[in-house]
Amino acid sequence: MRLRRVLVICLPTALLSAAAVAGFAATGDSEAARTVGRVAPVPSPLAVPPVLERAAERFERKAQPPTARVERVERVEEPAREPVRRSTPQQSTDAALVTADVLENGIALPPLQSPQEVRQIIEAGNAIARTPYKWGGGHGRWLDTGYDCSGSVSFALASAGLLGGPLDSGRLMSWGSPGPGRWITVWSSPGHVFLIVAGVRFDTSGTRTTGSRWQASMRSTAGFVARHPAGF
Repeated sequence: MRLRRVLVICLPTALLSAAAVAGFAATGDSEAARTVGRVAPVPSPLAVPPVLERAAERFERKAQPPTARVERVERVEEPAREPVRRSTPQQSTDAALVTADVLENGIALPPLQSPQEVRQIIEAGNAIARTPYKWGGGHGRWLDTGYDCSGSVSFALASAGLLGGPLDSGRLMSWGSPGPGRWITVWSSPGHVFLIVAGVRFDTSGTRTTGSRWQASMRSTAGFVARHPAGF
């Protein structure tokens, strides 16, 4: 009789615990997409080049002073001109430390002094930079045959563990913290979204120009809302 009472008492408790877990799982998925906390990074669907090594090579090249050419020329008096300001090797290397670079093949190189999350975003962006534009791509599954604008941005952010699930451009307007970030800025509107990371643009509209989502040039942000992950 005593054993039967214990079973009667424990059974409702177990059922309540199971229901609570099921309820969390049902509500957790919708909230996970909006969180900026650390989540498991999304794997890249394509092979990624060793961008950090390439970035180090770029830094070394810019750190080397230009070789001086010695030529014998006749001295001719010229009128005084305004001095031309040129970037020094030190200025070039400083830029290489904090600003990304876009190569002619559409691959982006991260700056050497960037956080790990910035490098992960750039590596993930490289993996899908030349995949075709596909409406709704990246929303049904991470590893897709193509990506739309919000699917591309969501994939890049999730690859750095900054996004728990894909968001469309409208919901990205309220994601993260308001305003531009130091390293990462999401520019979003009801109809389009693009990403600025370490000074370069990740934007599906760029594929019409160069075939790659990575662009060294900026674009107008009129009508867009700036958001960024906290701390970046």
